[in-house]
Amino acid sequence: MMHTPQRWLLALVLAIGASAATAQELKIGYVNGERVLRESLPAKAAQAKLEAEFKKRETELNDFGNKLRSLAEKLEKDSPMLAESERTRRQRELAEQQREFERRRRELLEDLNQRKNEELSRVTEAASKVIKQIFEQEKYDLILQEVVFAGPRVDITKKVIDALNAGK
Repeated sequence: MMHTPQRWLLALVLAIGASAATAQELKIGYVNGERVLRESLPAKAAQAKLEAEFKKRETELNDFGNKLRSLAEKLEKDSPMLAESERTRRQRELAEQQREFERRRRELLEDLNQRKNEELSRVTEAASKVIKQIFEQEKYDLILQEVVFAGPRVDITKKVIDALNAGK
């Protein structure tokens, strides 16, 4: 018999349910965290902020990439007519510029990922506060975020998104 995290969680829920069944019905909720990070207004605002913040660098990188493609095409077209030393010099320059392009692209991706993590962390933190409020106000026994299956009866994702959108 395998002891997966889901089996332990199921055993925990069943144990809680068995002990709570005598007193009252167990109240369980489920929140789809990915949906919260995709659909809530704070998440959309964070995405728009990142797009605005990185638009200039992305445009510059795309322009640089287009320039490199043009230079590579020109070199390929002119290559048969160039002296060996000139062709070698241009190939070296093109290779250096391609390395520079790759370096800039890596830096942009690293910076974007870091900022994305920072922004998503803020949204996740706000969502956690909202979930805790719902948990306390509506007297949930258990709210889960990662599950294999959850029915619509226990899915409180929309409630969390609505609360986030309202700034609660």
